[in-house]
Amino acid sequence: MSTTLLNVNGIEVIYNHVILVLKGVSLQVPERGIVALLGGNGAGKTTTLRAVSNLLAGERGEVTKGSIEYLGERIEKMTPAQMVDRGVIQVMEGRHCFAHLTIEENLLTGAYTRKDGKGAVAATLDKVYAYFPRLKTRRGSQAAYTSGGEQQMCAIGRALMANPKMVLLDEPSMGLAPQIVEEVFEIVRDLNAKEGTTFLLAEQNTNMALRYADYGYILENGRIVMDGQARALRENEDVKEFYLGMGGGDRKSFRDVKSYKRRKRWLA
Repeated sequence: MSTTLLNVNGIEVIYNHVILVLKGVSLQVPERGIVALLGGNGAGKTTTLRAVSNLLAGERGEVTKGSIEYLGERIEKMTPAQMVDRGVIQVMEGRHCFAHLTIEENLLTGAYTRKDGKGAVAATLDKVYAYFPRLKTRRGSQAAYTSGGEQQMCAIGRALMANPKMVLLDEPSMGLAPQIVEEVFEIVRDLNAKEGTTFLLAEQNTNMALRYADYGYILENGRIVMDGQARALRENEDVKEFYLGMGGGDRKSFRDVKSYKRRKRWLA
């Protein structure tokens, strides 16, 4: 049995003391797993990641109910820096690189908190370049003058420079060409298989995420409405129709939609 690395138990998140965004979200992430958080824009995926990394305070948000445990330790009151020390690193949506720094300088900022010496940092940098050969080619280029795909790779590589145990990856496919998206996800799978890095990824591209994840949770309006093994979710008829765009070719009438909503237990 895999060790449970992260246990989120019935959390509620409120922004600005009034806006309820997450409503009793529970999920688990096993060690060395790839778990996908799926759902449309505004479903609560990013908020869930921020609750885990403790970045909510910067957005005037807070966990008001429930608990979050990382390796059995309650973490709701910890700072983002303390989470980094415990090996939890978030890669933000939107490829936030330091535009005026080179690719290599960006990567090295990820090792800022390391205390194991320059040799170990250099070894990790070599490993990042082995996984992301494009970055090695562009390492002297300013990040502002690299492609969106290269910036996404740089953001993930920078997270790896901190030697993370778990990476929280927010919308890695956003704004990228399909072939680049596939390249990024292949690297995620390699990192998981070869380095044992655990991933919790928030993704609107349900089809791509379920190809690479082991397990998935579907969020709607701040609630988990379905979860299961990735293969089972891919084969679920409702998931196919409403999230993968693989339903029947006939246009659905309003009556059909109402019938579906009655069938769709999570909307009750």
